[in-house]
Amino acid sequence: MNAPARGVAGSVGPETEAAAPAAPPLWRPWRRRSIAVRLAVSSLLSSALILLAAGLILSTLYRETTERAFDSRLIVYANDLATNLVTPGEPDARAFGSLGDPRFDLPLSGWYWQVGRPNAKPRDLRTSRSLVGVPLPPPDRAVGEAGAGQLRKGYGRAQDERPLRIIERAVDLGEEGRYLVRVAGPSDEIESDMRRFTVALTTTFALLGLSLGLAAFLQIRFGLAPLIKLRAALGAIRRGEADHISGEYPRDIAPLAGEVNLLIETNREILERARTQVGNLAHALKTPLSIIVNEVGASDASSDLALKVREQAAIMRDQVNYHLDRARAAALAGALGTFTDVEPVVAALTRTFGKIYRDKALTFETAITPGLRFRGERQDFEEMIGNLVDNASKWASATVAIRAEVIGQGDYPHLIVTVEDDGPGLPPEDRTAVLKRGKRLDETKPGSGLGLSIVSDLATLYRGRLRLEEASLGGLRAVVEIPGDASPAAQR
Repeated sequence: MNAPARGVAGSVGPETEAAAPAAPPLWRPWRRRSIAVRLAVSSLLSSALILLAAGLILSTLYRETTERAFDSRLIVYANDLATNLVTPGEPDARAFGSLGDPRFDLPLSGWYWQVGRPNAKPRDLRTSRSLVGVPLPPPDRAVGEAGAGQLRKGYGRAQDERPLRIIERAVDLGEEGRYLVRVAGPSDEIESDMRRFTVALTTTFALLGLSLGLAAFLQIRFGLAPLIKLRAALGAIRRGEADHISGEYPRDIAPLAGEVNLLIETNREILERARTQVGNLAHALKTPLSIIVNEVGASDASSDLALKVREQAAIMRDQVNYHLDRARAAALAGALGTFTDVEPVVAALTRTFGKIYRDKALTFETAITPGLRFRGERQDFEEMIGNLVDNASKWASATVAIRAEVIGQGDYPHLIVTVEDDGPGLPPEDRTAVLKRGKRLDETKPGSGLGLSIVSDLATLYRGRLRLEEASLGGLRAVVEIPGDASPAAQR
């Protein structure tokens, strides 16, 4: 054909968008994502972020609560020690004991107390029996010094590197001076409580996340069910299984279904008017031509003028038929719900041309996938494939091979029909020229030179194409790509 050939993927189906830039934005791949995927991803991401934020907040609050509870126990011990300090007598000589908890008597138990003046030497400190040899460090991450009666809280490490939770309280005894009371407990109890809480919280939030995901899935399925139903109805119309969208739809979608039905009905009316106009035009043109031929024949059938008029009238009739057929095909191409089964058409054509070319004893080899259908009028399909088989039969020596298959089972699959022969073939430089209307490379063969041009024009009307290649049999291979698919029964 004259126009440059398009690629296979772009030869049928809707127009493709312009090429994307080399480095598209991150959001551009989501343009073609389905609504269900968008809703699911946005729901999962938002739920995950909310659960993560809630988990962090709850973990922080629980840690603070756990620390306060642990500190309350330490404060009780610190207050007990401070009470012993303010009793009458010399503070350095008083006995403090185990504070009612035997863990303060076990060496390196993690529970320690210490009483002494600020900057006192280790030998001047009063400590629990559990604190062996090394003074209790001050709490870290605590700013400044505690005033009288105030508390400082923080963490530290014992002499065995065990992490401790430490509180420090200053006690002012007036003339007797100032003392610092420190009490410590193992902070791994806090961490243990936090680990148990984190495991429980993670398990709970994981189950909650799964529940939210399932709920989102059910909501999406329920909410988008009308759209899925509408898409299925449109697919049934495209496959020829229905002629309009039926059923009830929500108020949001019902107008869309109504507009699509109206569009389909309008399209049918336009096609019907086109058929009528084409028939009227054919009758209006053919009748005067017939009258002219008859009048010329009645006057002088043997004169040069009569012969010339009949010859030109025949050419005019052929051209009128050609252009009227193209107009009819243009009106019908792409009509919704029109399908033609491929296998019976090919079988009928091989029988017909086998009889026409019986003197050549041709062998017609066919390989047709069962259930293939052409999305268009039967007459157009017969004309395309018939012209290809006729052309191959003229040039074949012994064999004509016909194959048909569907490529791409998505929304816009297309039918590939290949017709090849074992004849002399055609040089590459002549393959474009032979597609021009009325062009014949060999005048010794019968025909008008319109066959391949008709196939090319019809394929273009159906947003397909025709290409000529070298055949594996040695002759010419004609490949026509047109809209088609496999019938639902064949797909199952």
